Amino acid sequence: MAFFALIGIKANGQALNYNFNRIACSADGNAQPDLAYTGKYNYADPDDWGATPATLAMIAKLKLQDKLAHYSYNNFMPSPPHTTVINYMKLGVSGAIRRWKFNKNVFFDVGEKKEQAIRHLQKELEKSTKENPLYFIHMGPSEFFYQAVARVVEKGSAEALSHVIVISHSGYNDNHLRRPNHHTMKQVIKLSENRIQYKKIKDQNSKNSPTKGWSSLHDWRVWDWLKNHKNKDIAWLWTCMKMHKELRADISDAGMIYYLFTGDEDGNPEKFKAFLGDSI
Repeated sequence: MAFFALIGIKANGQALNYNFNRIACSADGNAQPDLAYTGKYNYADPDDWGATPATLAMIAKLKLQDKLAHYSYNNFMPSPPHTTVINYMKLGVSGAIRRWKFNKNVFFDVGEKKEQAIRHLQKELEKSTKENPLYFIHMGPSEFFYQAVARVVEKGSAEALSHVIVISHSGYNDNHLRRPNHHTMKQVIKLSENRIQYKKIKDQNSKNSPTKGWSSLHDWRVWDWLKNHKNKDIAWLWTCMKMHKELRADISDAGMIYYLFTGDEDGNPEKFKAFLGDSI
């Protein structure tokens, strides 16, 4: 409680009755081109290259590494493995694990270990009870999550889904289909027979106002504090952001974990600075 008082976060500011329970995240960020996809983008939004390290930094700041039950990434299904381009998501995940002592066994590159990743999330979903709920941070399209939920239902463990709370902020992530047979978040919830609890917060992109939200497009000035941070591990987050393929200052998906911990849908660079403080 002393820590929460220090950074201006009170326990009752946490969202959705979160009480240091288990957390699962699934993000996209695939840099490897999906050459069979016929839509506009054959790679994923590079915002997760910075948003994943920022999310892990906030989890570590609160010393909740042991509450991170699952983290999958490169989940733009069918997730071809990275063979011709740099796997930026893996770089960010590996850097966070090394810096903040996460359990490497709960992280899964979907392009490399798709079956293991789906099975691992399935098992974490099945563990969920009233006393042990799972908070799922939805940082990529819904198909990966759908496949894990489908296995829970097939196994006859659907009641556990009543204690799964999903946080989303993006209509794109909820509804984007990479293949005609893929599924939306609405279909995931229907599959659970409306057991899954779903919370969509406001879009964490506020591109026309650099001091609002977690994306300032090409205005990097609001992130100078991060670039020049005296703590080298926190300054590393700026390096991850700068890898963005389109050179945008965008870690919008990190706004969901900030909301979970604070109840605040209006995070921004200055609030992130206050949250992280001097060190992790």
